[in-house]
Amino acid sequence: QVHLVESGGGLVLAGGSLRLSCAASERTFSRYSMSWFRQAPGKEREFVAVITWSGSNTYYSDSVKGRFTISRDNAKNTVYLQMNSLKPEDTAVYYCAAGTGGMWVVKDRYEYWGQGTQVTVSS
Repeated sequence: QVHLVESGGGLVLAGGSLRLSCAASERTFSRYSMSWFRQAPGKEREFVAVITWSGSNTYYSDSVKGRFTISRDNAKNTVYLQMNSLKPEDTAVYYCAAGTGGMWVVKDRYEYWGQGTQVTVSS
């Protein structure tokens, strides 16, 4: 069982930056691919970014590519999402997820989820 806890959300002006963190309880954290998803009110949960267990490969949704960066520190059992040039349409609850078997963009492939952290971007 992997317990995930997100932090770092908040209110920011458009064009600003935030850094989200997701801390994992499991010492085998490095076995998992880690992803960030987000869910805006009234919308489906959507893929944002994924990173492989080693950190050597990443993949982003088109809507955040070039603005967001996913990274991980396996020694700290933590994955990060650096969000720059934020836009009002980035407003959502952001979730981290852990999965095995590949760099999935589909939420059903992920076994463990955090409780989410709210990001609000004001214009």
